[in-house]
Amino acid sequence: MKQWTVRIMPIAEQQLKLISDRRIQKVLRGRLRRLEYEPEKQGKPLGEDLEGYRSIRAVGQRYRIIYKIEEEQVVVLVVMVGIRKQGDKKDVYTQAIRLIRLGLLDLE
Repeated sequence: MKQWTVRIMPIAEQQLKLISDRRIQKVLRGRLRRLEYEPEKQGKPLGEDLEGYRSIRAVGQRYRIIYKIEEEQVVVLVVMVGIRKQGDKKDVYTQAIRLIRLGLLDLE
């Protein structure tokens, strides 16, 4: 089984550090490590503004990890980590879309 390199982008690392509950941080980091194996089979592909990204649930379905797979480099780029709160401006998907529109998550 091929092992992938998981690279956590600075914004995702910052989001992780902002989570005050160390137990939640530990669970999220464990979930990130699991992306080293078969990341393409985990989570679900996202559409529309987040086309090309995937999302997995963590910590009792409350948190989301948004990542992109770089096949040629065997790298998983974790771009966002946060709480799913539909309709809230702090929703992880809303933040990701905003950063893409600003060109801050355009990794290609």
